[in-house]
Amino acid sequence: MTYGKLYLIPTPLGEGNPADVLPASVIGLLPGLSRFVVEEVRTARRFLSAAGLKGHIGQLEFHELNEHTSPADIEALLSLFQDGTDVGLLSEAGLPAVADPGAQLVALCHREGIEVIPLVGPSSLMLALMASGLNGQSFAFAGYIPAKTDERRSALKALEKRSAAARETQIMIETPYRNDSLFADMLQCLSDRVRLCIAANLTCPDAFIRTRSIAQWKKHPVTIGKRPCVFLILA
Repeated sequence: MTYGKLYLIPTPLGEGNPADVLPASVIGLLPGLSRFVVEEVRTARRFLSAAGLKGHIGQLEFHELNEHTSPADIEALLSLFQDGTDVGLLSEAGLPAVADPGAQLVALCHREGIEVIPLVGPSSLMLALMASGLNGQSFAFAGYIPAKTDERRSALKALEKRSAAARETQIMIETPYRNDSLFADMLQCLSDRVRLCIAANLTCPDAFIRTRSIAQWKKHPVTIGKRPCVFLILA
């Protein structure tokens, strides 16, 4: 049996022209694909329309893979490749399969010997690290930390301890509506000398990137709001 390939297609981090953040080679590949696995169909349609497929969206085939997809339904996605058709994987924003449920499809493809092809595009995590001025030689992505205040503060203290011991930048993200509560807990429980970078709405016209010590942030706090944001600390 000849399987199709899985293309990992990055998407913009915010609204705007995809050509501003994606290479021409990536945009040029899209018209050759007709089958997509996506986190949310409406978002995927909007991106593909803006990327030049407007007027052809109705001819495309979409299959959702998100946090609600069952293991059995993920296994069933294997059938998408069995007729030799190539498949594109799209995240809601940024790189597919990084802090993204699409990783389960990538794992399935490796298990079955299906070729996986990653394409170039924006990564909020790497852009934030680049712009932070923190340690880019040694870093770790902690993902989402607990939402409950006590658990979150304990997790932050543990990340500070790990950062200090290894001189390692700790990178984390949060659901946008909890950005400001996470920031408040950082000011409450992290040591004054810890450096914190807040990187919000990266690649967008209103991008905000600042690195300050906790002591400095206490003097000059900000309201992040419901914007996609990456937080980085170095103790």
